[in-house]
Amino acid sequence: MKKELTYALITPYSLLKSRTGGIISRLLSLSDLELVGARMYTPSDKFLDEYIKTIETQKMKTVWKNAMIDYVNNMLRKNNKLGMANRAMLLLFEGKNAVDVLHNNVIGSASDPLRGNTIRGTYGDSIRSSDGKVEYFEPAVLTSADKAANINQLKLFAKYSLSDGGILEKAVKFPKNKKPETSLIILKPFEKHDPRTGNIIDMISRTGFYMVGVKLLDLSTKQAEEFYGPVKDFFNSSFDDKFKPKLVENLRASLDQKDFSFELTDEIMNKMADQMKKPTVEGEFGNILQYMTGRTPSAFAETKKTIDGKQTICIAILYQGINTIKTIRELLGATDPKKAKYSSIRRFYGLDILRNAVHASDSPASVIRERKIIGFNKEKKTSDINQIISRYIKNSGSSRKR
Repeated sequence: MKKELTYALITPYSLLKSRTGGIISRLLSLSDLELVGARMYTPSDKFLDEYIKTIETQKMKTVWKNAMIDYVNNMLRKNNKLGMANRAMLLLFEGKNAVDVLHNNVIGSASDPLRGNTIRGTYGDSIRSSDGKVEYFEPAVLTSADKAANINQLKLFAKYSLSDGGILEKAVKFPKNKKPETSLIILKPFEKHDPRTGNIIDMISRTGFYMVGVKLLDLSTKQAEEFYGPVKDFFNSSFDDKFKPKLVENLRASLDQKDFSFELTDEIMNKMADQMKKPTVEGEFGNILQYMTGRTPSAFAETKKTIDGKQTICIAILYQGINTIKTIRELLGATDPKKAKYSSIRRFYGLDILRNAVHASDSPASVIRERKIIGFNKEKKTSDINQIISRYIKNSGSSRKR
């Protein structure tokens, strides 16, 4: 069976109520579908008018079709009933029978919001009166109910990916006397169906900061070398304190004094360790590059893989708020998970200094530098979402012609 591409759109209300992490955990873990794209949107009225037309064609009961249309009109527009920023998060999923799997097994039907094993069963809700009218409806996540509508809706997300989507740093309004700042975090390589990525996002939600950007990240070796360049500089400058004592200790353990006609003094040992500075720093830096890219510095594999061969991905997220950089770094905890506080993210989800779950920029200057390296600024000509959807539509059309 040929793979299908479909989507989940986390609603503005779900984002506002900090339900994003829990929803993402379920989206990743309740099926074998593969997450292949992510992007933030603030849907325009023009986009939503076209989107409603695709809902009208979907195969679903009229009462729920009308409820969905009313919800889009009332809750997704810029001028919505709650007066909230209409930020929505689009996630693209690929796999066999993806439309039915995501809609029926993972997100759940609009007409059955009480099924606790689905996303709508947990995060959505609806109230119907005795005459069957839908009095209240919160779907938590929007998706396609059938394959024909799915194609048309994907085309809309591609069409409006630049005008209505991307970095939303102007979407949220702050008091005039408060100057917001943007923080970049990167969820370090995780297996593609690992729910812990959503759990980490859920922990960050306790800050109350706003998600204003999201993208899947596949670092090239060149990008990783530039991104982590300051770490290599730190390794060089801190060699005497960070690496040298351990090297001297290892040399003493591996060399037998009896094999030498002279004394292995501290001076000799230190000079030997100094000779190992360059390969030691290069080796440690290479470990970082290989971990973040899934490639050895000289190789170019097609996908990131863990030691046991499982594919991994990274997610980059921009958070906006007051004092975001310092607050998020404090929540993450110490670089070494063993030294992090018990309430910190790295204490729960980090394994060691290298695999410590999350990267967070340490200053406004670092945010600017790192965003530029990974291409996490406003696109001018196209977007990765547009490319993914356009490629899928083209391939689907070719297969139908055959």
